[in-house]
Amino acid sequence: MTVDARRADIISAIQAETGIDDQMIQTLVHGFYGRVRQDPLLAPIFTAHVADWEIHLKTMCEFWSSVALMSGRYHGRPMAKHSPLEIDARHFDRWLHLFEESAADLCPPAAATHFIERARRIAESLELGVAAAGGLILPKGSRLHRPELDPSMRDGAGTSL
Repeated sequence: MTVDARRADIISAIQAETGIDDQMIQTLVHGFYGRVRQDPLLAPIFTAHVADWEIHLKTMCEFWSSVALMSGRYHGRPMAKHSPLEIDARHFDRWLHLFEESAADLCPPAAATHFIERARRIAESLELGVAAAGGLILPKGSRLHRPELDPSMRDGAGTSL
């Protein structure tokens, strides 16, 4: 069996189990990023780093096709894009919350579960990578906290996480 034939079999099996197809991926990606672009915590980060939303959304559809269907369409380097960002656990938690909410609202249950399981692994991996890029090695179960990024922690207000 060729690599392409094997990949087609894997995609078909995932689609049969979850109902995920290219249209569902596009609906989820566009719906999710519509929420991100309105979110007070995440919107400023994306606005500062996404120059062309059409290209970004196309890339994210390819990414989620590769993640959810094992299609192999995405060939980027997500860690390189995220590691220089000034983000921490709050941002990853909010991203994940919006993604889970979008998947639950826009996808049938089996597909939502499939997407959410992968999103949780991606968020954890990216958070560990962002921490490592900043010279921090997070012990198992620890989170990346950057009090300087939290407005409630500036000027002595609030308490340390």
